[in-house]
Amino acid sequence: MERSAVPEGERESEEPGWEVDPEDEQGVAIVAFVGRQLRARREAAGMRASEFAGAMGYGEGLVYKVEGGTRIPRAEYLDKADEVLGAEGSVAAMKADVAEARYPKRVRDLAEMEARAVEIGAYVAHGLHGLLQTEGHARALFEARQPAYTRDEVERMTAARTARQSIYERVPAPVLSFVQEESALRRPIGGTMEWRRQLEHLLTVGQLRSVTLQVMPTYREAHPGMDGKIEVLKFRDGTAVGRSEGAFNGRPVTCPKQLRILEMRYGIIRAEALSPRETLTFIEQVLGET
Repeated sequence: MERSAVPEGERESEEPGWEVDPEDEQGVAIVAFVGRQLRARREAAGMRASEFAGAMGYGEGLVYKVEGGTRIPRAEYLDKADEVLGAEGSVAAMKADVAEARYPKRVRDLAEMEARAVEIGAYVAHGLHGLLQTEGHARALFEARQPAYTRDEVERMTAARTARQSIYERVPAPVLSFVQEESALRRPIGGTMEWRRQLEHLLTVGQLRSVTLQVMPTYREAHPGMDGKIEVLKFRDGTAVGRSEGAFNGRPVTCPKQLRILEMRYGIIRAEALSPRETLTFIEQVLGET
């Protein structure tokens, strides 16, 4: 009978993959199912865990964790397992299921709403909207959090935020508009080189036909976004959801009357911000100063 304990000496930091969030019931179920499938296939192939680990090029401890449903395997792990077990693509096909589990539930829920939205409007008072961040920018933000995230958490959150940007590839593309405070563009998150990459990325995104990007200059006086972020997502069936840090106790709202208030505030913010063309010129200017 095979042991289930992880061999001593296995260092967590060297293992590819992510820890399962025990509070994410859906994620736990997916990873447990994948683990059972991998173990069943390994045993059907007549391979002990140690033999399988050797053929895979990973530690035996990782094999036990994946099969036990406590570790989310990376895509390359499943590809290699498919090859070692001669599964002809059936193991590698589980990458789609695992891809969902690797992201925290709250992020999956947000990504699902963004994926359904036909229109998104967002004003961000501090920092850059997640859909506008480069991978390096996002990672630097997560690494700066206190209490500190583990390396595993930083990588999961960074990957999740980056994955959300597939929204730009949707056909038909949703209508996206962003208003960013000038201060967010002038903060060198991740160092000078990453700052430059972020500004260049904003120039690229700002020229997409489906995107309207605007900057709120610091010389503007008080405006309706001073209380914090405002975001409104509209869906194909005519429904919508909005949220503002400065209204309705920060809760998501779907009531038409409350949504109109958020849209009114966002409309005023857009009117007071630089135009999209002025914004691109401004970003180029900041880039030239770095």
